[in-house]
Amino acid sequence: MSLVCVLALVPGTARADNPIVQHIYTADPAPLVHNGRVYLYTGHDEDGSTYFTMKEWRVWSSADMVNWTDHGSPLNISTFSWASANAWAGQVIARNGKFYWYVPVTNRATNSMAIGVAVGDSPTGPFRDAIGRPLVGNGEIDPTVFIDDDGQAYLYWGNPNLWYVKLNADMISYSGSATKIPLTTAGFGTRNGNASRPTLYEEGPWVYKRNGTYYNVFAAECCSEFIAYSTAPGPTGPWTYRGTIMPRQGGSFTNHAGVVDFNGGSYFFYHNGALPGGGGYTRSVAVEKFSYNSNGTFPTITMTSTGAPQVGTLNPYVRQEAETIAWGSGIETEPSSEGGMNVGWIENGDYIKVKGVAFGAGATSFNARVASAGSGGRIEVRLDNSNGPLVGTCTVPVTGGWQTWTNATCAVSGATGTRDVFLRFAGGSGNLFNVNWWQFTGTGGGVDGNLLTNGNLENGTTGWGAHGAATLSANTAVVHGGAGSLSVTGRTAAWNGPNQDVTSKLTNGKTYTTSVWVRSQSGTPAAKATLSLTANGTTNYLQLTPATTVNANGWTQLTGTATVSWSGTLSSAGFYVETAEGTDSLLVDDVSFQ
Repeated sequence: MSLVCVLALVPGTARADNPIVQHIYTADPAPLVHNGRVYLYTGHDEDGSTYFTMKEWRVWSSADMVNWTDHGSPLNISTFSWASANAWAGQVIARNGKFYWYVPVTNRATNSMAIGVAVGDSPTGPFRDAIGRPLVGNGEIDPTVFIDDDGQAYLYWGNPNLWYVKLNADMISYSGSATKIPLTTAGFGTRNGNASRPTLYEEGPWVYKRNGTYYNVFAAECCSEFIAYSTAPGPTGPWTYRGTIMPRQGGSFTNHAGVVDFNGGSYFFYHNGALPGGGGYTRSVAVEKFSYNSNGTFPTITMTSTGAPQVGTLNPYVRQEAETIAWGSGIETEPSSEGGMNVGWIENGDYIKVKGVAFGAGATSFNARVASAGSGGRIEVRLDNSNGPLVGTCTVPVTGGWQTWTNATCAVSGATGTRDVFLRFAGGSGNLFNVNWWQFTGTGGGVDGNLLTNGNLENGTTGWGAHGAATLSANTAVVHGGAGSLSVTGRTAAWNGPNQDVTSKLTNGKTYTTSVWVRSQSGTPAAKATLSLTANGTTNYLQLTPATTVNANGWTQLTGTATVSWSGTLSSAGFYVETAEGTDSLLVDDVSFQ
């Protein structure tokens, strides 16, 4: 039985947003900002653990800091053939178009802890052992990785000591030997009553640079731990102890911090024992927004159940993964046969909360991708809380299998403005059905006011043409959602790709949001969506999404917001998907421009 099965939530009560994951226990947060999203790498405490029983690492991501997408587990102990146990605290960093995940595991040959490195082509993996052996090993744990402004990368780790190596540019080897950082009381504070450990430094370093100052945020003086920090003028010191960030609190005798800046704000990740059944071996990751003091020091940060405020809103008129959740009750997730994850093990009364959903003028229908080998049931679309106003009810049929997918659609009335949405699940006893994704239709007709025809690619190549040399064909074997995607082959230049004419649909000076799911058929090109605008004989190009690396192992979402403007008379405008370089064949699905 999973953790969430024991959550006894008061029906109808709108919950706060910390901890940010409720359906499993998570620990040791390591955030990474990449292409407009925060990717969060965590450990996974097994249910009912009485020790640090951890077999895999998990990945989550968010564009708004409150609705987090579950990307499953792309890395586990078995990824490392030389490892035997203990998937403990690690960190991911991006470089060379790759993502490097440094993790501590037990080396089977020595039965002591060592640091391994895995590499992936996207922030959600999959990841593979980069070198087939430990990168470095001296029995200590908790790696953190940092790339300085001059390009030199450093790997730090340690408990009871603090070590570093200088990584080479390939990120999977290092120069010289491991160097021990002196743990002085001036550098790391004074611990009383323990002659063998005179400083406050315990474990879990998190090193980064801000405004020319190097920060080392660490777990201090077990047990129970608090979070403290030191600063230095250089990446290896000399360090000066600066004090407490987060006092001892939270129902877990350990803590572990990660700090990032995102979308103009600063965020402090940590873990506690706040969920039912939580404690020192069953922890949960949470986050707070904070502001540095004017002199660059940290304020005191206290754990809350409120969590960070939402950045922007969530768009209900593009396809949203069911596993994108602000708060969930009773549900679990699993890998989906259609890619990504799906929500499952749904029973009567379970629900998902999605926060800050921007309906605007209003939604007219709701569509969900569902499967059931049980009795089916209903999805109640409610606002504000799990017993809030009912704006639509979709009947979920029996499909003959938990991964046999179909669409369930129902009318919606009364969903306007920006509201929290609760998808409440109803039916008989036992497991009812699974949900893979959902999407609303807006009052503008079609799908949500999307300017693109056949954006979900369910009608073959209808509405799409080639920008330059490319061959477009319908694909039903590999899809992101629904039953179809667009295959793009025969490209002879990077700018070749699928295109739609949007000349008559644009408003000068209006801001548009783009979402495209792309998968390569070979290689790892950087894909992007672009708008060509021809006015008064001059053609300009507006990049709609950041160029993002895609691969053949899974779907990658390209997202962006851009203001479209031109001078004179617009004679031609085309929306198209291209790559930064190369001519790799692509798959494209679920495209929205609105």
